[in-house]
Amino acid sequence: MSFAFGIGIGTQNTQGEWLEVYYQQPVLNPAPELLQCARDILGYQGGNQALTVGLDDLNALEEALWSTDHKDQAKLAELASKSTRPVVVTLLESDDTSASTPEVYLKLHLISHRLVKPHGLKLDGIFGLLPNLAWTNEGAIDLSELPQRQLQARIEGRTLEVKSVDKFPQMTDYVVPAGVRIADTARVRLGAYVGEGTTVMHEGFINFNAGTEGTSMVEGRISAGVMIGKGSDLGGGCSTMGTLSGGGNIIISVGENCLIGANAGIGIPLGDRCTVEAGLYITSGSKVALLDDNNQLVDTVKARDLAGKPDLLFRRNSQTGAVECKTNKSAIELNEELHANN
Repeated sequence: MSFAFGIGIGTQNTQGEWLEVYYQQPVLNPAPELLQCARDILGYQGGNQALTVGLDDLNALEEALWSTDHKDQAKLAELASKSTRPVVVTLLESDDTSASTPEVYLKLHLISHRLVKPHGLKLDGIFGLLPNLAWTNEGAIDLSELPQRQLQARIEGRTLEVKSVDKFPQMTDYVVPAGVRIADTARVRLGAYVGEGTTVMHEGFINFNAGTEGTSMVEGRISAGVMIGKGSDLGGGCSTMGTLSGGGNIIISVGENCLIGANAGIGIPLGDRCTVEAGLYITSGSKVALLDDNNQLVDTVKARDLAGKPDLLFRRNSQTGAVECKTNKSAIELNEELHANN
């Protein structure tokens, strides 16, 4: 059984190099008959391949797919045959390290389509396969070709708007998951997993290979590699330390029904029903005073020793400045109206 399949419409530069690919209906664990069509029509011989296909092959692939149970892919092939942009059929036999830009984009789509959760795919080495591009109102443009495109637009009486210069596009240009609210779409990258019921406010940010299980209010930063459990909220300006922002190989996660206060931050994974006081940043090496129900000191530990433990309240002593931890007895009750995405 193969790992993934996708018919994509993409963008190439003038040298014929892939810049980006849009897969409307990526398939996880494709059925054998789908792969057989690719073998018969496209000459697919196995392995991980991104096959650029022309009109004749697309028409033949469409005809073959209509005779299978994959009518959605047949329709997609039919529509792709009318594309003025290049079309690629990407087949991944296994989740190996990507070798091409279309392969990377297929994996990012799998996450944003909620077919695979963060940390569920092998994404090492992808930065070298993602060109740094100008993301414009006319699509992705190779940076070396941008000045000419800008000039041509002016000559034709248009303005070419450059929305960002980055390796990753915004997720919503490729997929908008059901049941979400995103106030500023530029702050959610392709490859983010945004669970149903999630609201991302204007200052919220979700990186690739990161996201939410659902029913969360995100007003802070979810860094690469970080997953937020259901019912957990991130206050304004708060931060989660990801694998790309200092967390190293530690997988930072937040359990269910947690609250990270405004301008707070974590460098350890949190268990369920934990609260981090506003303004408090906890790193793995932070010294934490453990208090009993009478606020008496029981022990002093490193924050990493509390990683993943549930029902904890982290706060800073306003007099001594010490970081303290108590059992969190106050239930986190989410505002249903605030989290409604219907």
